Amino acid sequence: MAKAATRPWPPLGALCSRLLTPALACLTVVLLAGCGAPPWNNPYPEGQAGENILYGAFTERPKHLDPVRSYSSNEYSFIAQIYEPPLQYHFLKRPYTLVPLTAEAVPEPTHLDADGNPLPADADPERIAVTEYLVRIQPGIRYQPHPAFAQDADGRYRYHDLSPAQIAGLNELSDLPETGSRELTAEDYVYQIKRLAVPWLHSPIAGLMGEHILGFEAFSERIREAAPEPVGGERPFFDLRRYDFPGVEVVDRYSYKVRIDGRYPQFVYWLAMPFFAPMPWEAEALTSQPGMADNNITLDWYPVGTGPFMLTENNPNLRMVLARNPNFHGETYPAEGMPGDREAGLLEAAGEPLPFIDRAVYSLEKESIPYWNKFLQGYYDTSGISSDAFDQAVKFDAAGEAGLTADMREKGIQLSTAVQTSIWYMGFNMEDDVVGGDSERARLLRQAISIAVDFGEFISIFANGRGVQGQGPLPPGIFGHREGEAGINPYVFDWEHGRPQRKPIEEARALLAQAGYRDGRDPETGRPLSIYYEAMDAGPDGKARLNWMRKQFAKLGIELIVRATDYNRFQEKMREGTGQVFMWGWNADYPDPENFFFLLYGPNRKIDGGENAANYSNPELDRLFERMKNMPDGPERQAVIDRMTEIVRHDTPWSFGFYPESFSLHHQWVENVKPNLMANNTLKYLSLEPGIREDKRAAWNPPVLWPIAAVVLVLVLGALPAIVIARRRERSAAL
Repeated sequence: MAKAATRPWPPLGALCSRLLTPALACLTVVLLAGCGAPPWNNPYPEGQAGENILYGAFTERPKHLDPVRSYSSNEYSFIAQIYEPPLQYHFLKRPYTLVPLTAEAVPEPTHLDADGNPLPADADPERIAVTEYLVRIQPGIRYQPHPAFAQDADGRYRYHDLSPAQIAGLNELSDLPETGSRELTAEDYVYQIKRLAVPWLHSPIAGLMGEHILGFEAFSERIREAAPEPVGGERPFFDLRRYDFPGVEVVDRYSYKVRIDGRYPQFVYWLAMPFFAPMPWEAEALTSQPGMADNNITLDWYPVGTGPFMLTENNPNLRMVLARNPNFHGETYPAEGMPGDREAGLLEAAGEPLPFIDRAVYSLEKESIPYWNKFLQGYYDTSGISSDAFDQAVKFDAAGEAGLTADMREKGIQLSTAVQTSIWYMGFNMEDDVVGGDSERARLLRQAISIAVDFGEFISIFANGRGVQGQGPLPPGIFGHREGEAGINPYVFDWEHGRPQRKPIEEARALLAQAGYRDGRDPETGRPLSIYYEAMDAGPDGKARLNWMRKQFAKLGIELIVRATDYNRFQEKMREGTGQVFMWGWNADYPDPENFFFLLYGPNRKIDGGENAANYSNPELDRLFERMKNMPDGPERQAVIDRMTEIVRHDTPWSFGFYPESFSLHHQWVENVKPNLMANNTLKYLSLEPGIREDKRAAWNPPVLWPIAAVVLVLVLGALPAIVIARRRERSAAL
């Protein structure tokens, strides 16, 4: 009987080779891969290395990319690079200055009386019935390539009448392969202004424009009545060109008029916002076809404009990409700036064509720590500074000036700061029997509290030093704001050693005694004066801020009773005028002093439905406000503002709190960085040195090989017992 065959064991050397070769080969490949290759942790395709691409991040999906509805900063970050209103803000000049974008010039107002006759520029506002703005746009501007403009050989639009089956087969706009373009016309601007009045588009500024643009509300109601009803939840295309609107009129191919009811000088600032960017009717005709919204082929998802960039990828769960618009009409980098801009290198690109970068890739980052780490690795070119990373990035010197830490400077990272066109203030309800009114007693009490509540300390503790103590209602960057000793609030600060210094608490106590509250006690009861503070703070940080506020009042012996509530209830108290002392803020809609002083204008009191939350009223200030709001910037307007500021400082309906300050970081390879807190279309000014970026990424992200070597060693050591056992079996077989 034949013996069953057995598989012989391999020689020991062959066995070792079989076990060790894969591990050694793996280690060799790893080592070779690290030679001259991009960093292994690079999140971008290798083919993008060295390209003129700016890398950034966004934290949440932009909800609206249609300029009729968009009103958030995260949305403007994208659409302001795509859509072009007629005006823009000068990139470098301060105070913020309007300059033409697609318009030939900043339009001047023409005033008309009730009979339509022109009035002089200095006419009595009571005689002005209508103000006209004639906007002339530059010829030759063209839209980005887009399927909405695609036509066949007979001039018919290819994609304006798609069948339900064709629409159902679309996944994204690029599934419509043919594109076209055409010239920008005045009618496109008129069409967009009409869209602001369309009820179902729900423009957030429709209410405001209804107060100013002639016939706006009547046109809105006419559209409501004439439009067809939605079909299956979607409204068919409704061509607004067929309906006249008395508030806006096409004059010729490159000119249009906007008519304002009465006088509203600040309207010109709205002409720099995406709300007043052009909208081609073809884009609405394409995206309004039934079924398009189901596939996210809408103007909220795919903008179409004339700007330097166009949105080529919209995957809000992963990435959004802006690329050069090949049809961009061209623009050059500004040749003028502010003192110090030339020394800072901000004018080196003067006269060069924009934009400088080819693409901007924005990745979704929901958490601040990964965003921050990728910035430090060089994978994001710019970054804000979260509270968690603030101490790692920024330090303050003995004079309180912000600077970068040694680690940041070693990496060549640079810090940009800018005071925002905003104010946080502590308000006193002027209708209140204790803190309100125009009596000397109440005024001295408000001034004493304003000294005691140290907002410099607040900024240091709760805002990481990111703020400037307020001296009046106007923040820097707004015409009328004064810097230096001429700009301090003398009721709260002294000028010492070249900077404002808060008056000592002894002066506040002396004012309190003059008001009749010696040691903070109510003379009628002998008990500590009690003041109610309306708070909308919640959570651990809110509790700390409220405890801090109690301590500020306690310096004067005043008992602060906090009435915390949610924001809705807080607003209700403000509308009813039942609050006593509160904190609130305001962000500028446009850089004009009117946008801040109207918060202190008597007829605009909160209890009367306005935005004057302090319910303050001073007849002289009201008269000056009505005069100032219609004046052009200049020495005369400055003098009026100076007097208004003095009145408000003296009466103290507000303790001016602080102007928030924005801090941002950028790497050394990013150039032409200057914060502009009114302009949103600043991507076109940025330039890059991609070669420096690649070198730094390689230096900052060397491959860490010891874990791989450790794995190989573990594999080798793990193989030794098998080798030993095999060796024994081999010897046993030999015997």
